[in-house]
Amino acid sequence: MATPTLHADTQAGGATDALQAPSRRSSNRHTASGWRHWPQQAWWPWLTRGLALAFFAVVAGLIFRQARSVDWPAVLQALRDLPTTALALGGALALLSHFTYGSFDWVGRHCSGHRLTRGTTLAIAMTSYPFTLNLGSLIGGVGVRYRLYDRRGVDPGTIGQVVGTSIVTNWVGYLMLAGVLSWLWQPPAVAGWTVAPWQWHLGGTVLGGLPLAYLALCAVRRGRALTLRGHAFPLPHWPVALWQIAASATNWMLMGAALWTVLQHQVAYPAALATVLLGAVAGLVLRVPAGLGVLEAVGVALLATDALGQEQVLAALLAYRALYYFGPLVLAAVALGVAELRWRQGPAQGMQRTLQ
Repeated sequence: MATPTLHADTQAGGATDALQAPSRRSSNRHTASGWRHWPQQAWWPWLTRGLALAFFAVVAGLIFRQARSVDWPAVLQALRDLPTTALALGGALALLSHFTYGSFDWVGRHCSGHRLTRGTTLAIAMTSYPFTLNLGSLIGGVGVRYRLYDRRGVDPGTIGQVVGTSIVTNWVGYLMLAGVLSWLWQPPAVAGWTVAPWQWHLGGTVLGGLPLAYLALCAVRRGRALTLRGHAFPLPHWPVALWQIAASATNWMLMGAALWTVLQHQVAYPAALATVLLGAVAGLVLRVPAGLGVLEAVGVALLATDALGQEQVLAALLAYRALYYFGPLVLAAVALGVAELRWRQGPAQGMQRTLQ
């Protein structure tokens, strides 16, 4: 008697599902058409590539336009005229910025709980950072850093958490500064393109609100991971999030201070900071190694005035690049080579002791 009843229920359930299926398909079609599902559409990759290409064309055109109008012999002369004191102070600020960025991995050490000392953690981060700046995050932030951590017995999952924490730390401070900067500095007209003050303030306020939202989320979650679509995203406690924002903002401000010093304070500090912030984003979007030419084009467009010629601005930017990008890369390459040599000699010496 139970079997016919079950069969009848199954038929009834099937009929109900059949009646509800059109409404479900309609609901699914409605949901799929929402903005959250745009990345799943066939046209989405073409749209993102088109926007990136358009941005690249604008910046490339700006670079080409500036390069044609530059008096390069005057730039070389301006480089020779830069005072040694300004270069030395700019180099010291650049070194302090690299140290501050290295402290980002202390946040990752705190969150992941790995056992490496703070000195070793700092050395790994400071060695990988110049490679990230000059060769991209895949080589520096992932390749070099992963190798150095792996050599010291840190597991891949922990390394990934450290790298992810460092990335979040870097950008929460950036966004906070961008929000503050929008109320302290107004960009000049570039190639006839201007931004209304209210638009600039509104955009900056939105960007500056994101780190505050992150801080509030960490306070609400109290260290519990945030789960989205089956993926868990670890969140620190709110004092650690505040530490992230403060350390990152300090690093970006030091970068701006290094450029401002090389410019010999001939521009307002917010303008120098804006050059660093906008140049970083432009280089990231264009994926140009070390942002070659991008930072210079942005700086000349934002900083050159009748009182401060583009030759002087370009000379200062090239000096800043040498101090912040190329010099630390040479030191990091030497440090990495020494570390690799010591690591290779370690097993050989251990084998010799065993044979003796």
